[in-house]
Amino acid sequence: MNGLDRWYHCIQSRDHAALWDLLHPDAVFESPVVHTPQRGREKTFAYLKSAEDVLGGPGFRYLNEWRSKNSAVLEFENEIDGITLNGVDMITFDDDGRITHFKVMVRPLKAINLLHRLMGEQLAHLASAQN
Repeated sequence: MNGLDRWYHCIQSRDHAALWDLLHPDAVFESPVVHTPQRGREKTFAYLKSAEDVLGGPGFRYLNEWRSKNSAVLEFENEIDGITLNGVDMITFDDDGRITHFKVMVRPLKAINLLHRLMGEQLAHLASAQN
């Protein structure tokens, strides 16, 4: 199973252990709502898990996909609180199929603002649960 197939498995099954294994130790996550790249498996995992909790509800779906040997761009959509979020996941894999870079872009602006608020709440909740 290649890296993208493993990603789809993680999304569909919500298998957090598989997601952890899919991430390279030096993975980088870039968010539409955080200015600086988040570096390392731990931070990347936290952001992806939070995004799953916020965006991964019953309406989440990938609409289109563009692949190359070690990367993919996946267009997604969901509706939250009456706002349609449309965006792309840009994923880069190493030769072993592990995610090395994950960048998310979202539109429109009111969707970004909603995502910023919900992700902030979710990450704060995760941080307090770990302490």
